[in-house]
Formats: sequence, structure tokens, C-alpha cells
Amino acid sequence: MKFKKYEKNPILKPNPSNQWEELCVLNPAAIEKDGKVYMLYRAAGNDKTHLIHIGLAISDDGINFIRQSDKPLISGDPNGIDAGGCEDPRLIKLGDYFYLTYASRPFPPGQYWREDKEYFGFKPEHGPKVLVWNNTLTHLAISKDLKNWKKLGPITDPHYDDRDVVIFPAKVQGKYFMLSRAMERCGDQYPNQNPAIWISSSDDLLHWDNYSLLMEGKEDWESKKIGASTPPILTKDGWLLLYHGVSSKDDAYRVGAVLLDKDDPTKILYRTKDFLMEPEEEYETNGYYNGCVFPTGIIRKGEDLYIYYGAGDKVICLATVNENELLEFLKGEK
Repeated sequence: MKFKKYEKNPILKPNPSNQWEELCVLNPAAIEKDGKVYMLYRAAGNDKTHLIHIGLAISDDGINFIRQSDKPLISGDPNGIDAGGCEDPRLIKLGDYFYLTYASRPFPPGQYWREDKEYFGFKPEHGPKVLVWNNTLTHLAISKDLKNWKKLGPITDPHYDDRDVVIFPAKVQGKYFMLSRAMERCGDQYPNQNPAIWISSSDDLLHWDNYSLLMEGKEDWESKKIGASTPPILTKDGWLLLYHGVSSKDDAYRVGAVLLDKDDPTKILYRTKDFLMEPEEEYETNGYYNGCVFPTGIIRKGEDLYIYYGAGDKVICLATVNENELLEFLKGEK
């Protein structure tokens, strides 16, 4: 099985009229509200610092999106721990509120694809690892209307470079659950040799503990590292999660799926052996990361799932799959 890529991809491109999104748009969160699809997307301009922002676009049909402002929706606090920008958002709804996770660094990352990339932070002799090495923390924000956001601060451990964080959109057995991928949570002292997906729980969405390994890469296409992609969605058969894998052979990002038990998300029921989507098209293989499909948003449209993904770290694209067909395929992948 393979996801169907929209024939008119990309659906959102860089906007030369706005400096903060003139270079790239990618890795969007997506959710439905009042019959419309809200897309919160990562964007950056052509500045050496590569300061990253989050913009907002809205669609009536889930395909044709209209930008809502010539200014970013969310940016880092210049004097805060997220000063390096806000990137790779994921979005869920719990009760009456929307919750957004986003990755950030204390300093801008610079244009990471360039051999002459500059460093824009400082490395004090003393201080937390996140500051000394400009590592990633994942933050949480809350909103009632998807337009006005209150930042709640970091939710990952500053001792780890931790991103690809998704929160389950419902409590399970009285607990909140979260998936994450810390780069250092691997090696000889761990059950996994390479960066993998870990699951943790919380009583308040801010403090997370009881970390345990959920899954690690098994196949060649996911041999270097894996991470959660879209927030889990509850189906008739369990929690459906799309995840990405990176191959140690070609460094390409590909996409798989896993089904978790609805009452115990630490339990894997089914998992794809082969990838469901890979970089093939020019807009996926020729960008600022050559060979990347990176889903971060998913919604239901009738019987189909609309999957929003960054391509080549440059543009935003759409792929679809019939939900029941995907579930049946998964259940055949013991």
C-alpha cells in the first residue's frame, strides 16, 4: 500500500512578499474547526540566522489554503528559551481547548544545509546542555480559537535534545500520554542503539515521567532513527500513528504506520514493515533537505485521511489514504 499524493502538489509554497516565509514553508500542523481546516505551518526567510516562525492558513476544503496574515502567528521570544524560533508544530484538541507542541532552540539554527553555516549563539563554560549546545526543547501552547496562543513553556527534559513530540488527544486510563524522540536516549545503556520513539505519561500535560521505549527502527528504511509524525488518532481498531524513519544508507525520510492499543498505548498491535510513502517527486528530492517527506498534520475527510507533510524542507504537500483500507492493511502486517 502507498499513500496517494495530490496531483497538484505542493499546496503551499514560500511567499516572496513576506520576509519571514520567503525561503521555505514546511511541516504543518492541521486540525478542523467549524468546518474549516486550520494549518499552522513552519516558515523561514532567507536570512543567515534561519529564524523560524509559525504561520496560519485556513481552507474550506482541506486543499486550497489562504494565508491569514502577513505576520507570523507564533514566534520565539527574543529573550526567552525559544528565541531560536518555533518549528515542526503538532496540534490536538482536548476539551474546549487546542494544544500545540513545537520544537525550539535558544538560538537560531543557521541555514543548516549550507557547508558555511554560521553559529549564532554562545557556549558558556557553565550552564544547561540545551544552552551550551543549542539543543532542542519541545514547548506547549494553548488556545481556544487557534489564533491567540498562550505559551506554557518547555515540556521536555533540558538534558536531552528532544523533538517529534505528539500528545494523545484524549486521556487513557486517567493519564495523558506523549511520544517523543530524544537524540541521546539511545546507546549501550538503553534498549535501543539508535534514536527511537519513547512514550511517557503525565497528570497535567507539563510534567512528564515514566519514559519507556515504544518502538525502534527495524527495517533498512528506518535504520538510522525514527520519530512520531502526526498526532495519534483514535480509530475503531486503536490509536493510529504515522511515523517517519530515516535510512542509514541514503538519509532519506520515509513514512510508516503503527496501531496502538486504545486502552494501553504502550502496546503495539500492528506495524507496517515497508514504508507507505517516500520521496519521489522533484519537490521532495530537490530542496533544503534532498529526499524528505515529513508528515506532521492529519485530519479526517469522509472516509479518507488527509495527510499534510513537508517536502524537501521547502514546501507543503498533501497525501490521502482511505482510513479503513489502511487499517485493514495494517492488521495484515503482524
